[in-house]
Amino acid sequence: MQQVTILGATGSIGVNTLDVIARHPAKFAVFAITANRNLSLFLQQIQQTQPKYAVLATAPENSDFVKQVQQASPETELLTGSDALQMVSSHNDVDVVMAAIVGAAGLMPTMAAASSGKKVLLANKEALVIAGDLLMTQVRESGAVLLPIDSEHNAIFQCLPNQFESQPFSKTGVSKVLLTGSGGPFRTLPLDQFVTITPEQACNHPNWDMGQKISVDSATMMNKGLEVIEACHLFNIGVDQLDVVLHPQSIIHSMVSYVDGSVIAQMGQPDMRTPIAYGLAWPERIDAGVEPLDFTEVSQLDFSKPDLTRYPCLALAFAAFEAGNSMPAILNAANEVSVEAFLNRQIAFTDIAAINEAVMNKMTAKKCTTIEALLEQDNMARDIASQLCAQLG
Repeated sequence: MQQVTILGATGSIGVNTLDVIARHPAKFAVFAITANRNLSLFLQQIQQTQPKYAVLATAPENSDFVKQVQQASPETELLTGSDALQMVSSHNDVDVVMAAIVGAAGLMPTMAAASSGKKVLLANKEALVIAGDLLMTQVRESGAVLLPIDSEHNAIFQCLPNQFESQPFSKTGVSKVLLTGSGGPFRTLPLDQFVTITPEQACNHPNWDMGQKISVDSATMMNKGLEVIEACHLFNIGVDQLDVVLHPQSIIHSMVSYVDGSVIAQMGQPDMRTPIAYGLAWPERIDAGVEPLDFTEVSQLDFSKPDLTRYPCLALAFAAFEAGNSMPAILNAANEVSVEAFLNRQIAFTDIAAINEAVMNKMTAKKCTTIEALLEQDNMARDIASQLCAQLG
């Protein structure tokens, strides 16, 4: 019986993780779940899973919530704050940590899980974007197992040879990693209409059911840009060893090309329960509750190169990784602020990339050897981005 902590239980990844776990009660038990604002769903999850700990990022505004938790699950201890998040990520009784808190807020508990040698299921790409070198060092030194849950990185992991991590790239037979992306909801929208895009339109993804922030990132393809940075850290490759390929059907989740001309692809329904189940059970496989892919219903598979004038955020991510040091953290921080401003109707859709680029131009990438130094760069970028959003608002 593996004890699982789910960081970000009320988000789409957290909900799907609980769905997979519920299908295998003999294999997995919920040790702790965490949430931010969705108290009603969190309370339901507490009642259903009866965890040892339930953690909120901040104290609940609802004064009755503590009493409601006690009634729903008398044995559950309700905690709040960042220290509690790190505690349930590193607790001796925990075997697996699903790191699914969106954004920079998930960095510290993910680091705590990695430094404690846990099996870390990484759905929080920002942890690697902000602190890729530091996180991967922690994983190596602690003996932790880091498994990607993003559908694309999970697909790449499945398509790579078993000996990939232990050999230099040139000796693996791999020629290129092919990272697929749907192109979001505006893949064919005329560019002159981008300025009128609303938050509702940006959050209406054609294939995936995701939260607001990641949906906007998909629409700008910043999500794919962050995934480029994540893939380079995860698989120890450079951007010259990776191509982004638009694939609007989201049937092929990513591919690996080999020197002999072979291309191995991982395919399946666009359902996050597949990579979640793969991560939970690895190196075995379990039922995820996902309908098998019916090839008789797949009429065609389209592929194209992304247009960087349509997706300037993708170009910024490539530039940030090439700049190195703290620049990916700077870009991520600016993007979190600009996306929130867009969702609050403070800025236009096209302003997201403009603000991100302006913040990158105003700051200098610094070599940071500690999380604290990276977070200082993160905070500076957020301040600059907030000022720029206010000027446009």
